[in-house]
Amino acid sequence: MVKLISAFAPAKLNLFLHVTGRRADGYHELDSVFIPITLGDRIALEVRPSPRPVVALRGSFGDLPADDRNLAVRAALDFMTEFAVTAEVLIELRKAIPAGAGLGGGSSDAAAVFLMMAALFRRESIDEPERLARVAVKIGADVPFFLNPVPARVTGIGEHIAPLGVSPQLALVVAVPRIEVNTAVVFRELKPVDWSGAAADEDVRAIMTGGVSPRLFVNDLARLAMERWPEIARVKERLEEVGASAAAMTGSGAGVFGIFASPAEAQNAAAALRRRDPALIAVACGIYRGKAERKSL
Repeated sequence: MVKLISAFAPAKLNLFLHVTGRRADGYHELDSVFIPITLGDRIALEVRPSPRPVVALRGSFGDLPADDRNLAVRAALDFMTEFAVTAEVLIELRKAIPAGAGLGGGSSDAAAVFLMMAALFRRESIDEPERLARVAVKIGADVPFFLNPVPARVTGIGEHIAPLGVSPQLALVVAVPRIEVNTAVVFRELKPVDWSGAAADEDVRAIMTGGVSPRLFVNDLARLAMERWPEIARVKERLEEVGASAAAMTGSGAGVFGIFASPAEAQNAAAALRRRDPALIAVACGIYRGKAERKSL
């Protein structure tokens, strides 16, 4: 019996990203607000019975690998290992989230695959979400967030997720230069002097109730990333020039977001950026308000 299911995998933004420390194992601890946005990938699964786990990937995903280096493929394999099931899984992936941009595209794809596999294999009982999250974090620190993509304060290395219960009204433009940032390099060069520590709770409340001030959208990784890849700084400047009331880098880059007064202004700004630099990816978007959208086919 063939089973079919599809899902939308939203990108995320780090509205701020503060470094709070470094663990003994070398991983940096963070304080951040994650929001899911309406820019996202489309994923479909086709699952058939098989005596052994088999996963294949097709679709449009640029230069990303099609083997288990792709997080969507790895998620399907890890799910079958964790829950002791076997199947032939064909993943159809249509990428819209730029790679290497700090937007969590690979992590979101992996989470979407985990959720669809859980639905198909009926692993959605009350104790399974925690088990799924434990498997997910082994693939990447951002993956657990995407299992329930709602605005959240995220701490630790990304494994501590506290939904904020409110969703800000933000008109956004996401702009990405045609470069790919090496996250490991950024974190390796980060020094304690770059750490700003935990964000104030009142700053989080201000953001979530619509406060827009550049001082709220601090990314401790931005200085290093912009020094090594100055294109990121230029994109931030261009967002400000076309009317962003605040602009900041997301994640470790290269993506930069700008906040605008209305969706119409965001659309106009994105179009202006593309006219100025046709190679620049510039997309107007908003907060994603779905919840792990899945659809059986």
